[in-house]
Amino acid sequence: MLDRASAIEEGDFDPDALNGKILANLFFEPSTRTQMSFVSAMLRLGGKVINLGSIEASSIVKGETLADTIRVVSGYADAIVLRHPKEGAARLASEFSDVPVINAGDGAGQHPSQTLLDLFTIRQSMQLDGINVGFLGDLRYGRTVHSLASALSRYGVTIHTITPPGLELPPSLIHDLQDTGTKIVVHEHLEDIITDLDVLYVTRIQRERFPDPGAYASVASGYRVTPEMLADVPERFILMHPLPRVDEIDPQVDKMPCARYFEQARNGVPVRMAMLQKVLL
Repeated sequence: MLDRASAIEEGDFDPDALNGKILANLFFEPSTRTQMSFVSAMLRLGGKVINLGSIEASSIVKGETLADTIRVVSGYADAIVLRHPKEGAARLASEFSDVPVINAGDGAGQHPSQTLLDLFTIRQSMQLDGINVGFLGDLRYGRTVHSLASALSRYGVTIHTITPPGLELPPSLIHDLQDTGTKIVVHEHLEDIITDLDVLYVTRIQRERFPDPGAYASVASGYRVTPEMLADVPERFILMHPLPRVDEIDPQVDKMPCARYFEQARNGVPVRMAMLQKVLL
């Protein structure tokens, strides 16, 4: 899949490959990058897209179940992209759909298409095998981290975590990673490990998880990446973020050569083009 995305990025694709095909975007949660990159990917391959639109304007507000929605929409399209707040929603949808279902994020569960573009972004700079990857921020609810950590466990990486108390990796995920032989090292401060990392993957500390705004502010301020922190990182080091960011990365970092998060977002198009070709051809 990553090789195919590389070829697509270089212009090696048929712009009419999916002519006559229709993709249904069902986003039950807000999305900018994932939704628009799937639309862009489908259009670049000659296909068409139909969107659920506002939840308030759909039959969901009348109490229609996800299963019934999927049954109906699978009769309108050749594939479905689903984002939903409930973990396991995409798997459930696949049981009721007559067409392929792509998981575009299910609650605090997984985000596999993001993981493919994350792997693609890392591979643009280095081999995936045996690298040191740091995860900073909300690792408990961050579905992008869950999916990426699982994927990286196939490449013999060492995972380093830096996170506020209570937002650590879920115990079930830690168990699964350790079962694969993946080494997980816990750190209290980013400065303790930053110069040993090949990749630092930053996630937003979610304000909504903190009932007290003061508690959020005190935690978030301690997990902010600044140019000074990156002064001595290795030459091949890259900084990633699935976006949107709030203030966990200083905007001054954007100018540094290690900052790859906007390139990471752009990579969603060729990667998702490869995914759509895989399921629709």
